[in-house]
Amino acid sequence: MSVTWMTKYGARRVRVELPTLEDALFAAEGLTPDTSQQIHIAAALMQVPEDQVRAEAERLCKERAGGRQAVREVVRGPRSSAPVVVERRSPRRFQREAVR
Repeated sequence: MSVTWMTKYGARRVRVELPTLEDALFAAEGLTPDTSQQIHIAAALMQVPEDQVRAEAERLCKERAGGRQAVREVVRGPRSSAPVVVERRSPRRFQREAVR
């Protein structure tokens, strides 16, 4: 999709690309924590029906959750009565460049 208008220097066109599903969901996550509202926002950004976005979002969330899982432990200190939740995640591993 492109938009064209005339200027004194001639016709100008701007190409408009709709965001991908991942981009739209990432933007929606920053706006609200509610999943249904995120799907509504992503559908509006992509200009597609909400049902289509919901199905793709569920598939994408399952793929994301399958790749990384956090280990959670509930720890109670000897003096405190409130529990503390400790999450441990595996560190990111970067591929090292070959040393010549």
